[in-house]
Amino acid sequence: MKTLTPAMKDMLATQTPIQATVTDGGIPNLGPKRSLRVYDDSTLIFNENTGGQTLANMQKGSKIAVAVIDREKLDGYRFLGTPELFTEGAPFDNAVAFAGENGMKTPKFAVLVHIDDIWSLRSGPDAGKKMDQLSA
Repeated sequence: MKTLTPAMKDMLATQTPIQATVTDGGIPNLGPKRSLRVYDDSTLIFNENTGGQTLANMQKGSKIAVAVIDREKLDGYRFLGTPELFTEGAPFDNAVAFAGENGMKTPKFAVLVHIDDIWSLRSGPDAGKKMDQLSA
């Protein structure tokens, strides 16, 4: 697993992340995920409210990608992770509390995204490179 830096955490807290999954036939599904946030230093969490295509894709084994960008700074990150679904326990309690604090409906699932890799989306020579392969 990869570790989130303070800069990554700040960007995830202040910008709207976009998440993507794929169907078992390889059709991409993507959209904004305003409930997506940092769970711990190597895990993201979001509330799954609709129970639609994203959920179906994850239940069939899709990885999940999350992109977050700061357009003004021409900076950003792409996270690739393995989703884990919860309907009870600490992650679900976290999701229910987040929903209550933010005027959202109770989620159907809490989704932990265990981060497998992180890429830079920063403009310039390091664009698209894995964070652990960037030049010093």
